[in-house]
Amino acid sequence: MNTAIWVVQVLLGAAFILSGVIKTTQPHDKIQKNVPYVEDLPGIRLRIVGAVELLGGFGVILPAWTGIAPILTPIAATGLMIVMTGAALLHVRRKEYSAIAVNAVLFALAAIVAWARFGPYAY
Repeated sequence: MNTAIWVVQVLLGAAFILSGVIKTTQPHDKIQKNVPYVEDLPGIRLRIVGAVELLGGFGVILPAWTGIAPILTPIAATGLMIVMTGAALLHVRRKEYSAIAVNAVLFALAAIVAWARFGPYAY
């Protein structure tokens, strides 16, 4: 079971790291061409969301992997659940209901990591 949770952690971390890198390094206009909701996140807000996603992505992998403060792994997963709740609310407001499915899947993966690492499979 621990291996399965590690797989979920790595997939979750990779998804958020990739998203965070795009949001923190690409020009706003370039992102907006492919991701229409970015128009609701002007300037620095998009960069902040990207930075939070980067921190969360690394947070679900690195503390557990290095053994340095592994309690940060479920805390990061909980933070990513909050990020996905905010993302889903943004999509509801924009009436982009199909995009909520991705938020729900990422929320569920983060919930699995948080539950497992806070509970029966903690370090």
